[in-house]
Formats: sequence, structure tokens, C-alpha cells
Amino acid sequence: MLKLLKLLKDGRFHSGEALGAALGISRSAVWKQLQHLEAELSLPVYKVRGRGYRLAAPLSLLDVSAIEGAGTGRLWPMHIHEEIDSTNAEALRAISAGRQAPFLVLAEHQSAGRGRRGRNWSSPFAQNLYYSLVLRIDGGMRQLEGLSLVVGLAVMRTLQSVGVNAAGLKWPNDVLANGRKIAGILLELVGDPADVCHVVLGIGVNVNMQTNSEVDQAWTSVRLETGQQVDRNQLVALLNENLQVHLERHRQSGFTDLQAEWEQGHLWQGCAVSLIAGVTRVDGVVLGIDRQGALRLQVEGVEKSFSGGELSLRLRDDS
Repeated sequence: MLKLLKLLKDGRFHSGEALGAALGISRSAVWKQLQHLEAELSLPVYKVRGRGYRLAAPLSLLDVSAIEGAGTGRLWPMHIHEEIDSTNAEALRAISAGRQAPFLVLAEHQSAGRGRRGRNWSSPFAQNLYYSLVLRIDGGMRQLEGLSLVVGLAVMRTLQSVGVNAAGLKWPNDVLANGRKIAGILLELVGDPADVCHVVLGIGVNVNMQTNSEVDQAWTSVRLETGQQVDRNQLVALLNENLQVHLERHRQSGFTDLQAEWEQGHLWQGCAVSLIAGVTRVDGVVLGIDRQGALRLQVEGVEKSFSGGELSLRLRDDS
């Protein structure tokens, strides 16, 4: 079906005869593949007698050559999948199989995309960015301090560079725009964090998605924020470059070099919040983050710090 998608990705009409000739199949076989596109990938196909078939909207399909051509930074080996359970899961399998880091896993569609705390991450075909970068970490725990926040900072800068001026951070792993979630980050670690380990930097960005009934929270996308169709290959290249810059700063100077910049991008700085940990709720005011990336709250006049994990941060009604 990928060959058919490449012919239709421009969003223009193509006759069944022309599609069949290009694919070397009959018009009836073209029709069957079009039905599969709609059923399996939820891609609406318009059919007009005398004009042929076209997708409801153009598609930006991922392509290694296009990503390499759009970027200026150092290139990581890339593996693009048409469909996979999740890019993080594939990255973890590749680590177990002995693939040498660094490397990048991308997908057009995830059948079991994962967010934080085991939540499902909706992953419509060729609409968004499903991105997992694998790094080898040497030198122990210091290299991991604040790492998820560093990734969030790189994602925010990438979104701002493509016109999402309202993009900002929500501790610990979300990027919001106008109060709605536009990107999320999931880090997974394997190996010995005190010696040598591998970390998977999983990033999901809502790019060209305009409707989605599966998402149970307020969300937005780059296209909804800017009104423009986004070339996902260019977005991958920009994200690669921003990650390289921020990860190198983190490697050389630690999280303290990025702490103030992260706080400047934190949308809830100074806000009244509730921190949820299981059945426990802590109410306080956000003071910032510490040198390890933990959240600093003023709770009943006393400053307290909270690390990540299973914590959930929410704005209070009285904020």
C-alpha cells in the first residue's frame, strides 16, 4: 500500500487507470487497495467519476533522503517503519539485539503508541511525529539528571522555529500551546545507570492532525496552531539539530547550564498547582526546578522538591 500512498500523497486526483499502470495491477486491484487504505489506516479517499481518486488531504511521508537533505547537523542512523507497535518498543528491541547507539527509530503509524504512566498515545498514519532516539550513556547518573527536561526544551525550540510561538513547557514531560498538549516525551532506561546504560528518548509531536476522537484531553497540533501543512521530514531534521545542541550542552555542563532557560519556558511558573501521586494530593505554588530537574513547590510556606515518576501536575481551580 505504501507505493499507492506515494502516488496519492500530493492530494490530487489520479485515475484508476493511471494508478493501475503505475503499480502494474488492474483497476479492480487498485480499488481493493484503496478500500484497505480507508479501513486499516483511516485515510479518507475521495472518489469522483471521471476524475478518479484523491486523499482528503496531502500526506508528508517520511523519507531518509529528504530528512538528510533538510538537515545541517550530524546525522544519526535512521530506521523508518510504515507501521510498528511503538517506536520506543522497537528501540528497546534493537538495543537487546545489539544495535550500536546512537540511532533513531521513526514510524508512520503506531498500533500501540505509549505515553507516560501507561497511557495510550494516539498515532494516526502519516499525521504526526513518532520519534525515538537511542543514546549510550557513560559516566553514571550525572548524565541523566534533568535529561527529560532537556529533551522538552529542544522540542519546544523546534516548535517555536516552525511558527508555534505559544509553545511552552509543563513539568515534567509535556509541551503545550495555548493550554493544549502538542507534544509529549517518554524516556526509558536499560542497563546500569551507575555505569553504562542506554536511554530511549521517545517523542510524540502532533503535526498535521486536525481531528481525533480518541484523545481524551485538550490537544492541538502544529497545523492547527499555524494554519499550515507541515513537511514532517523538515520537522525531523529541525528536531535532530535542536536535540544535538541541547544534548551537547547537557553533556558538557550538566543540567545547571539549562535550568534557567527551562524555567523561562515553563508555562506554570508561579502558578498554584496540585501534585497527584496515586491517592495523595499536594497543593502548592510552583517555584521552579532544582539542579536535578525536580519540581520545587511552596507548600504551606515551606519549599519542597518532588521528582518525576508517577507524579501528575495539574493547575488548581484557584490559580
